[in-house]
Amino acid sequence: MTEAGDLSTFQSLGVVDVLCEACERLEWKEPTKIQQEAIPVALEGKDIIGLAETGSGKTAAFALPILQALLDNPQRLFALILTPTRELAFQISEQVEALGSGIGVKCVVVVGGIDMMTQAIMLAKKPHVVIATPGRLVDHLENTKGFHLRSLKYLVMDEADRILNMDFEVEVNKILKVIPRERRTYLFSATMTQKVHKLQRASLKNPVKVEVSTKYTTVEKLQQSYLFIPSKYKDCYLVSILNDLAGNSFIVFCGTCNNTQRVALMLRNLGMSAVPLHGHMAQEKRLGALNKFKSKGQSILIATDVASRGLDIPHVDVVINFDIPTHSKDYIHRVGRTARAGRSGKAITFVTQYDVELYQRIEQLIGKRLPKYPTIEDEVLVLMERVTEAQRHAKMELREFEEKKKKRKRPHEDEEVDIPAIRKVRPGKVKPRTKISKKRK
Repeated sequence: MTEAGDLSTFQSLGVVDVLCEACERLEWKEPTKIQQEAIPVALEGKDIIGLAETGSGKTAAFALPILQALLDNPQRLFALILTPTRELAFQISEQVEALGSGIGVKCVVVVGGIDMMTQAIMLAKKPHVVIATPGRLVDHLENTKGFHLRSLKYLVMDEADRILNMDFEVEVNKILKVIPRERRTYLFSATMTQKVHKLQRASLKNPVKVEVSTKYTTVEKLQQSYLFIPSKYKDCYLVSILNDLAGNSFIVFCGTCNNTQRVALMLRNLGMSAVPLHGHMAQEKRLGALNKFKSKGQSILIATDVASRGLDIPHVDVVINFDIPTHSKDYIHRVGRTARAGRSGKAITFVTQYDVELYQRIEQLIGKRLPKYPTIEDEVLVLMERVTEAQRHAKMELREFEEKKKKRKRPHEDEEVDIPAIRKVRPGKVKPRTKISKKRK
């Protein structure tokens, strides 16, 4: 293993020259703490449990050892990386391809919201690395002819706590049954939950635990504060803060897809460049929204917790928890979207009369009491009239959108509705019971 004092470069960790050059091209000057701890252990061929705060450079910590092993033993379908969200899968793919550009690495992203047949064709070409969400991968393992992972050498579970929180436990167990037992496994997680502990026992062999932060922490350069406000004035305070801090880029976290869409429409009606990101959007639109925000085309991203994990958007200046997270650990991940890679950032949490208990849990978790964000109520409520008008327009647009969706789903009056085991009965005719009675038998 590398000497403790000599961890300042990727080369000193044991990374080969071609991959060190790729790190230089990405302007990664020195390894992060998790990379310093994990890479030498991984290069020794050991299983790893990596626990690190969000934004700590976990992707390179598992991608570099895998790519180095691939150089020594070139083969197709070499590694599988499981992630909880589609956006994170695409982001990991970009990083792996950037790191492996000098050695011609081929990646395929297998997630929901994209045509199965297109993915099946890409899988048939046998890429080196598959990055997938568990549900869609199981669909392919069960339905795509000729696709298997019997030659797999590496399995990575990134954000393992979130994979299991999103109830992918059944899918993960199915995947573990069909991949080789003789493999290297890396389990990366921000938190060690009971489910992650159980998964670790089931799928890792004598793992080395690599822990960068033992307690739940937020980075030092992050200025955190809260705002205690009546629920009915939340929109007003949001608009006021966005105006006060204009010129910054924001991620505003909402609790539901519907509220995310509503807030984005309301802000657009007030002339602000806001873009929504939530689970009810088509995959193309989700990636489009993210790319607009990443390229600074839009300065405000309104998102559900789809965006709280792993997404690396370097220029986020302010995170606003418009709806307080129901799980206090999600607070750590949300505010981790700002103050990344040594930069500073702000996080403001809205606390209404209904959120006091949830907020107290957050303060307990992070081990500190947060200061109140300074606002003058009279100045905020001056915006009330304009905000109310924008709310009204947003609700109308949402209603119109819902009606259009219903119309698209509703068949034409003259069409027969093809529903299994139900037959369209013409007036005066008796509905045949033969099929149903057979089924009952």
